[in-house]
Amino acid sequence: MEWDKHLIIFSKDFLIQHQDYVSKNPKALFFLPPIGPNPTQLILELLENIKNNEIHRVPESIVENIKKQELTSALKINIIEDPDNWDYVYERDALASLAGNKLRQKRRWLKKFLDKYEYDFHLISEELIEVCRQLQIQWCDMNECMGNPDLMEEQKAIDEALDHYLKLKFRGGLLCVKEKCVGYTFGELLNPNTVVIHVEKANKFYEGAYQAINNFFLKNCCENVKFINREQDLGDPGLRQAKSSYNPHHMVKKFIIYRTE
Repeated sequence: MEWDKHLIIFSKDFLIQHQDYVSKNPKALFFLPPIGPNPTQLILELLENIKNNEIHRVPESIVENIKKQELTSALKINIIEDPDNWDYVYERDALASLAGNKLRQKRRWLKKFLDKYEYDFHLISEELIEVCRQLQIQWCDMNECMGNPDLMEEQKAIDEALDHYLKLKFRGGLLCVKEKCVGYTFGELLNPNTVVIHVEKANKFYEGAYQAINNFFLKNCCENVKFINREQDLGDPGLRQAKSSYNPHHMVKKFIIYRTE
């Protein structure tokens, strides 16, 4: 929906389906932060005019602006941290070199892959998109996506992203061992200093494959940026452990905003 020169994305049933409401109101509408010239003002208008709503994944910069507004107190707005959706941000050079004691185990896994396998790394071109699609299907089979609604939704999103890979100007890499491709990843330039990685998948039966696809992508696709954003962990303990183990430089905090009555 477009409103006052802003793009507004919302859902009537997202919070009910995911049991993810924090306002204790199962009928609350789910909103993402408005995209446009003045998101702070639009958020306040949404909260003033639509009482039963929650605005999720609000960046810290917008939250700081909202706290300064007189209307915030009058509307009894509540602001809470949403750590499940904080982005993990790393220094590109630190991830590429894996230097230091904290990343020694990552170096060991990478070395194990380099020593054990005959491999090739390719930048994803138009003719390799279908190879990535098939690799994703294989990954889903190995990880039993059919029994996991979240992984099935991710599968749909990845399939659509691959359909529009060139148009969206994604950057990606494909890792193969002899004739078998075992990992792929892709992302995009978020801003002049940061690449955000949207997808990273590897065959878990190839030791060190995840460390390898990560490392090769950084060295071949991200030479001119300072930071790598590897997105959020969504509250998944396994993802949280994996992302934390790479020693993030900082987190991009996000918040949930709603009215208390």
